[in-house]
Amino acid sequence: MSVRPWRDIQRRKSRQIMVGNVPVGGDAPVTVQTMTNTPTSDARATIDQIRRCEEAGVDIIRVSCPDVESTAAFKQIVRAARVPIVADIHFHYKRALEAADAGAACLRINPGNIGSAERVNEVVNAAKANGCAIRIGVNAGSLEKDLLEKYGEPCPEALVESALDHIKLLQDRDFHDFKVAVKASDIFLAVAAYQQLAEAVDCPLHLGITEAGGFVGGTVKSAIGIGSLLWYGIGDTIRVSLSAEPEDEVRVGFEILKSLGIRNRGVRVVSCPSCARQGFDVIRTVQALEERLQHIRTPMSLSVLGCVVNGPGEARETDIGITGGGNGKHMVYLSGVTDHHVQDADMIEHIVKLVEAKAAEIEATSDADKVAAE
Repeated sequence: MSVRPWRDIQRRKSRQIMVGNVPVGGDAPVTVQTMTNTPTSDARATIDQIRRCEEAGVDIIRVSCPDVESTAAFKQIVRAARVPIVADIHFHYKRALEAADAGAACLRINPGNIGSAERVNEVVNAAKANGCAIRIGVNAGSLEKDLLEKYGEPCPEALVESALDHIKLLQDRDFHDFKVAVKASDIFLAVAAYQQLAEAVDCPLHLGITEAGGFVGGTVKSAIGIGSLLWYGIGDTIRVSLSAEPEDEVRVGFEILKSLGIRNRGVRVVSCPSCARQGFDVIRTVQALEERLQHIRTPMSLSVLGCVVNGPGEARETDIGITGGGNGKHMVYLSGVTDHHVQDADMIEHIVKLVEAKAAEIEATSDADKVAAE
């Protein structure tokens, strides 16, 4: 137990699978996924979008393969990507075969809509032959008719039963490298379904609130749903579904993980909402700093507070802090200690340089520790 037990999360024990070279489940870090929205047949546009997501820190990327033109471009996309690529397959089982042969690290399928038992066999055999994992994707918006008739509407029990039926299809074929999602746009439904499924199986779980909405609304819904499950210790990989750019999904996903202390990447900003006491324009300053510091991957913290009411206290808990003062003169804190002042006009540029220097220092220390350990 840590010195702050109220922060401890007891993670559900799941078995681990590999998605390409990325472990999912077990004691592996919770991974962040997104999905491209370019036409997959346009390999150049898809690769460009993947590159932006990679720069944002994505671990795994899903690419839809609705037609033969998409799977024809898939091999080029896989070769260009620096992270594992998941092929999203619906209905057309041959697309799964083609994607597996083209280098997919994982096939996202709904075994129930692939077709006959023979077709499921072919997909499983292709996954085995190519070392592909499989993600079973159950969605409240596309439940099987018999389950809707049985339960009357999408409910946690219906989603879980669908997932268990699909799991059995794979296990009966001696295939066990799979992860499962039971997504819904209703937060309550999704959370309850994941909680029930987590007690019934030991496979890794892929979390998401599907069709969550636009950037603001979808971020809030995803943070509540995904965040609640992660807080319970449930979840091995996440995808934030937004009507926004995929790289924004990645950033929101990492912010959820950072808020829970599950994974730390880049600068964690602590900032006030601002008020009449502020010594500088907090809102614009934070916006500028978040934009300027996106390239920082080293985990560290920065506090930006407009006045001395909470500023010094917050600064004591962060690597770098700035607190607003009078006459355009603000206090800078380093490692929680007051260090020097900075003027309004120089503030943003000055803080960016301090953060970059601190990140370099942290990385150098980490590298030195690794060398010493060897």
